[in-house]
Amino acid sequence: MLGFLFRLLPFWVREPLFIVVGSVFGVRIMYLALRDGEGTAAAVGAVFLLFTAVRVHAVVRALRARGDRAPAASTDDVVPAAAPPQPRPSAERRPAAAVPEKEPNAGLQAFAAVAVFAALGAALWLGPSLTPSDGDGTPRAAACPRGPDEEIPGAYTKTAHAVTGDELCKALNRPDLARLLGTPGETAATASGTSGTALLTGGKVARPEAEVRFDTYTVNVSVTYNELSMAQYVKLMEFGEETDVRRLQVLGRPAVLSSGHTMAIEIDLGSGGTGGPVGQGPLARTLSVALDEEDRGGYGEFTVWSESGALPDDSALLDIAEAVLPAIPERAG
Repeated sequence: MLGFLFRLLPFWVREPLFIVVGSVFGVRIMYLALRDGEGTAAAVGAVFLLFTAVRVHAVVRALRARGDRAPAASTDDVVPAAAPPQPRPSAERRPAAAVPEKEPNAGLQAFAAVAVFAALGAALWLGPSLTPSDGDGTPRAAACPRGPDEEIPGAYTKTAHAVTGDELCKALNRPDLARLLGTPGETAATASGTSGTALLTGGKVARPEAEVRFDTYTVNVSVTYNELSMAQYVKLMEFGEETDVRRLQVLGRPAVLSSGHTMAIEIDLGSGGTGGPVGQGPLARTLSVALDEEDRGGYGEFTVWSESGALPDDSALLDIAEAVLPAIPERAG
């Protein structure tokens, strides 16, 4: 297609363009080939230079032909000397010789072609530096998915003021989340939200969940709309493997901090089945908070962990909870 367009150009526009393109690419490729010792690239560069030499030869021949060309005298204008002038009627006068059409200036065409090519090259070269960039060049933070609305389980319609996974993701994926974690220079790599239900409830208990992953830490927030109070929640910890348990209050609501290992799950594709938990994952720190000050049931869990096992200060979890909890309506009485 490009070759067809070049053929439509006038000779004095097309040939200078061929010469400029061929010489620039040929010299550049030959330089890189000699620097890197690439024989194939050197052959390609030689082809470009040979092509350029052929075009230069064609232009030189055309210029010489234009210089040697002289207007030939028309034989119709020569009157034999021996022939006496014959009177002719005015109606039979011979038409005047046609004035030859003036050819375009070859030098101006060549200069215009090179100038246009130089302008295009400058635009391509300087374009990225002249166009506005996204911020300061840092990677753009991940946003919560905006795909088609997922099917919301019936438990959400039966639970007053229950938030969905999408709403929870937007509440968690805050612009200052990295700063709250103590890593202000990082941006969110992934963000997601799901509107699921709690395990072993037959789909009757809504449990939305959201997760935002950074290079250092991963933050997960879930809300369980059951009837379990924080007092009962703490009693159940006595039968679990949670450590470093500390009771406190967050925004006037009962809360508890605890530590526990995540589970590492392996999927065995060779046997066609999935394996269960094969070991402990990295240590995680969780802040569980009641959904209202009266502790009438239900709770939110704010969990953070890292692949290296390092954890931020507990103050980071408290700051995140205080920032996200206002977006979660309190449990209706």
